Amino acid sequence: MTSPEILRTPDLDPQLIGEWRKLVADDPDGSWFAGPDWVLAWWRTLGAGQRGEIAVWRGPDGQLEAVLPLGVGRIRPHHRVPVAVPVLTLLGAGPGAADHCGPAVRPHRRGEVAEWLARRARRRTLWLPALDPAHDDLLPAGARPVARSACPRLDLAPGPDRLGSRDFRAANRRAHRRLAAAGITFDWLPPTAAGPALLDDLLRLHRLRRQAAAGGVSSFDADRLPLHRALLAGAVPGCGPAFQVARRDGEPVGVLYGFRWADRFAYYQTGWDQRWAADSLGTALVDAAVRSCAADGVRVFDFLRGDEPYKYRFGAQDRTDTGWLLPRGAGGALLGLKHRLVRAG
Repeated sequence: MTSPEILRTPDLDPQLIGEWRKLVADDPDGSWFAGPDWVLAWWRTLGAGQRGEIAVWRGPDGQLEAVLPLGVGRIRPHHRVPVAVPVLTLLGAGPGAADHCGPAVRPHRRGEVAEWLARRARRRTLWLPALDPAHDDLLPAGARPVARSACPRLDLAPGPDRLGSRDFRAANRRAHRRLAAAGITFDWLPPTAAGPALLDDLLRLHRLRRQAAAGGVSSFDADRLPLHRALLAGAVPGCGPAFQVARRDGEPVGVLYGFRWADRFAYYQTGWDQRWAADSLGTALVDAAVRSCAADGVRVFDFLRGDEPYKYRFGAQDRTDTGWLLPRGAGGALLGLKHRLVRAG
């Protein structure tokens, strides 16, 4: 078995970053959140100060064959418990709401990466949140599922005019006509086309939408902006943050934000002016994004976590992420108890 090279800094060689991007893009189950853009930007911002390591495997010809980014984090079993349990986890997971997490691995390296991870997790609790099902074969013995989240996604191969029911598509056409009559236009901004001011518009509109909704609570706030500004700054053509924007008189009244790479798009967040709720601006914004993605060569439109009904009206099908826990010691037992109580509740 070949030992990986271990890198302990987010400041990687640009060639390695490009090879890592390609490794994720070549994998039909590859995820934006498993690639260098998200992982490294997250490590520099939300994960700043966290000890991390990136295990890198190369073939005899020097080609990159596997990347496994790990970090040492701390999790409190309960908000009333002052002690935090140290865990070995995935860099890029945790705050920031990453989905479909996991390493990027060529098929012939999977057994080797699994064996190395099992050795690495011998003495510390292993916590792998939102692990994509494609990586279940990498789990060490004894790991158990403790959380699951539905992540609906659309197959765009049939074309946007064949998604959802006939009645749903007709309702979307009527909504677009109403919005157009009110002077609202839609435009698609691919990676590298948007500036940081659009993130401020997104946050403002997201707050308005959440305030109008029951509860009004969201983890997408100003504390998250450094991460997303870093993602915007690191975008390259065809890979990075992309936006569907609704405007009236030149001003954004709706913004849908996500990540475009390879032939995939991950829909991450949205915000829109509630004055246009009766005209279905939110649904029309998603519909416009689906159509823009299809025109741009996207094959999979991923709604990410959450089983909100509107996603299924578009015809989305679930892919389920799982949180896996391999407890070690008293701290690991406490985390296991926490998840058992959550499920029981």
